[in-house]
Amino acid sequence: MRTPARYMRLITWRSLATAATAALMATLLTPAVAHSAPRESTPVYSYDNAVRESVWVDTGLDGDGDGRTDRVAVDIVRPSEPAQQGRKVPVIMDASPYYSCCGRGNESQRKTYDADGNVVQMPLYYDNYFVPRGYAFVAVDLAGTNRSDGCVDVGGRSDVQSAKAVVDWLNGRGKGYTSRTGDTKAKAGWTNGRTGMIGKSYDGTIANGVAATGVEGLETIVPIAAISSWYDYYFAKGAPLYDSGPEWLSDYVESPDARARCAAVQQKIVEGAPRTGDWTRFWTERDYVKDVRKVDASVFVIHGMQDLNVRPKHFGQWWDGLAKNGVDRKIWLSQTGHVDPFDFRRAAWADTLHRWFDHELLGYDNGVDDEPMADIERAPDQWATSAVWPPRGTDIVKLRPGKGEQPGVGTLGPPTGSGTETFTDDPGQDETDWAAEIDRSTSAKAGFTTRPLTRDVRLSGSSKVTVTATPTTTSAHLSAVLVDLGPDTIRDYSASGEGITTLTERTCWGPSTTGDSSCFRETAARTTDVEYTVFSRGWADLGNHSSATKGEPLTPGKAYTITLDLHASDHVVPKGHRLALIVAGTDQGLIDPPSTTPTLTLDLSRTSAAVPLVGGAAAFARATSGSSYITPDAILDGVGEPRATHRVPGDVPAGVLGDVPGDVLGGGDR
Repeated sequence: MRTPARYMRLITWRSLATAATAALMATLLTPAVAHSAPRESTPVYSYDNAVRESVWVDTGLDGDGDGRTDRVAVDIVRPSEPAQQGRKVPVIMDASPYYSCCGRGNESQRKTYDADGNVVQMPLYYDNYFVPRGYAFVAVDLAGTNRSDGCVDVGGRSDVQSAKAVVDWLNGRGKGYTSRTGDTKAKAGWTNGRTGMIGKSYDGTIANGVAATGVEGLETIVPIAAISSWYDYYFAKGAPLYDSGPEWLSDYVESPDARARCAAVQQKIVEGAPRTGDWTRFWTERDYVKDVRKVDASVFVIHGMQDLNVRPKHFGQWWDGLAKNGVDRKIWLSQTGHVDPFDFRRAAWADTLHRWFDHELLGYDNGVDDEPMADIERAPDQWATSAVWPPRGTDIVKLRPGKGEQPGVGTLGPPTGSGTETFTDDPGQDETDWAAEIDRSTSAKAGFTTRPLTRDVRLSGSSKVTVTATPTTTSAHLSAVLVDLGPDTIRDYSASGEGITTLTERTCWGPSTTGDSSCFRETAARTTDVEYTVFSRGWADLGNHSSATKGEPLTPGKAYTITLDLHASDHVVPKGHRLALIVAGTDQGLIDPPSTTPTLTLDLSRTSAAVPLVGGAAAFARATSGSSYITPDAILDGVGEPRATHRVPGDVPAGVLGDVPGDVLGGGDR
């Protein structure tokens, strides 16, 4: 379903595009070969002869306080022939803070320039592939990075305006200049203004933020592993996900000269994002979900369901908001961690993205909008589709924990439980420790399982777990995870590469130049055999029991009720497996511990999990009507422990961040 304004614009645009294409074909082709309008753009333009230029676009902001409005650097590669023929082209744009500091993609490519300051290498393959097909590719340095003025403000007004101002300039509404400080104006007369934004992680986040402004001319966005609310990148209902805040990220990605002049902005970030986990105006400015009603662009979402960097809650809440507001949308969900689809499904990705941009930016009626809405990876390199997502017939089913024969080893099903279970927070354990001993009584968790299933059960969407707990101390953090108990072969998302291995062979995706190769190293699925799979997670500070925005000290011995938002997923628990819910304290490596070491007592009659089941309660009842509960006394094998804390939403090679523990960011073996 389309929003009315976009629908009318698209109908008008397609009519004009069809007429223009027909006229062009009539002049170029003989009557024998001049048929209907094209369904696919083809590489008919020279990449060697493409125009490479740089423009500095005025953002209208003075973030660095130097008395002049900031200009952001915009590097452009566009085919030369259309302008010579009096025709205008659409734009594919990637706005990023990483073009200089950190690099983009699995091979960490940076922009390079010639002696005249014109871009030689554009990271990734977008320019190589799409410029010959009649698109311009535009790469924007966010304010405070690479060759741009201003300061990084981590998803705030400056970051978003860096890219929005460029969309305005492309549509004739903004000011552009041929240099960073000069007065010679540059106009984008070569483009029709129709813009699609794309990018992974921080880049895709900016695409979300710009779309949430409703800017005219932005026709589609393709956010890959993108943030939808920056609070949810750093906190989960008050529980800190990292041991540092956004000031660390801004300092890391800023250019050296920006870092020297942006101390005041840096201090505002520190003050605006306190480590208490309380919601402040800083986070409101960086919450794109609240403005999802303004989104008029179509959205093609890609996310790894095991992404422990930009965690899947981000795509879940963004997707739900888009659906509520009738936005045209499509989604791919992989088994990987923080990985680009170019590196887990390359050929299908290039083809699908090509058809998506042709449809959304060129107006080609190629049928991509009639295909299934969702592609979901069920097993490594094995994909299924859903006509809509979540599928029709999905309903929220409330499952409740019950007492078992051993302490902390209970049942999971529809009946309301009774009694209590107790565990003590152990900051040295994580979800892999809990799941491995799901059928054993251990002090650090309470686990609850269904009977072995007699049929497959599919969970599709976002779950919630409501917990009533009594702490023994003044602070407590809670974790809740859903687990598929049974043998499987999955992508090893906890290993380096987060589900892929980078090979030595290369494949090419468009023409190359001496300074910009279109050939990239191939990848393969990195898999592991497991006996359980954690497929959804959520955390909270119990001190946020009465408010999602502000925490308070707890009273020992008093019961509190809080709801944990679990990450969106689409997972099939196969016949013969069991579904488990685990409730525990600190999930080591994924949240930080509280200031105390509490013991918590769960009231099972007031604890439940609301899960989205395809087929609803009836499907669950049919799947659990078989054998009785079992309690095998075995330690189960799973993936490795969650990797060390991520601090940066992007592609950074292992070891680049110095003091950051472990392999910081995913995307392949470097």
